[in-house]
Amino acid sequence: MYQVFFKRLLDLILCTTGFIFLFPIFVLIWFLLLFVNNGKPFFQQPRPGRDEKIFNILKFKTMTDKKDEKGNLLPDELRVTKFGTFLRKSSLDEIPQLLSIIKGDMSLVGPRPLRVRYLPYYTKAEQIRHTVRPGITGLAQISGRNNLDWDTRLQKDIEYVQNLSFALDIKIIFKTALKVLTRKDVALDAESGMPDFDTYRKGKLSD
Repeated sequence: MYQVFFKRLLDLILCTTGFIFLFPIFVLIWFLLLFVNNGKPFFQQPRPGRDEKIFNILKFKTMTDKKDEKGNLLPDELRVTKFGTFLRKSSLDEIPQLLSIIKGDMSLVGPRPLRVRYLPYYTKAEQIRHTVRPGITGLAQISGRNNLDWDTRLQKDIEYVQNLSFALDIKIIFKTALKVLTRKDVALDAESGMPDFDTYRKGKLSD
């Protein structure tokens, strides 16, 4: 009953209330990023959601689009702006995702939505992560930051789906809020500091 009905209701109540409360900050950041990122305040990228339905993830843009002389994007560390670094550390870049939750593409808690090109590389057991809505935060994100490798992170996603409950969601929300406020030991960006998952799995297959 919780997964089918009350989880969605909880998302709507918390995220609608949260977005109304954060709306002045949302507008301020949007306005500042218009100047910092040359009129491009948002980052959008297609990601697979529940049942592998593709949707566009929406975040505040924290990097520029600077390219080298060959037209290739510069490494992330050379494109992240000072304001973007602040947004990431404070998790304010995640505010637009509240709109994705209200729309129904995401949930407040769930496996983080990864890139579409990763889909062929999940094991059968790991594919269970796409039977629920992806989340802004999840069990993997409160369980060790970048100390977890891909296999361990995805195992945490499996563990979350198999044990999904109101109590578990509240625990994850509370721990996420605590860690974000202290800026300690949480990585909402599921790929922060990680090698690309498809490259990681190809490497393991070739070993």
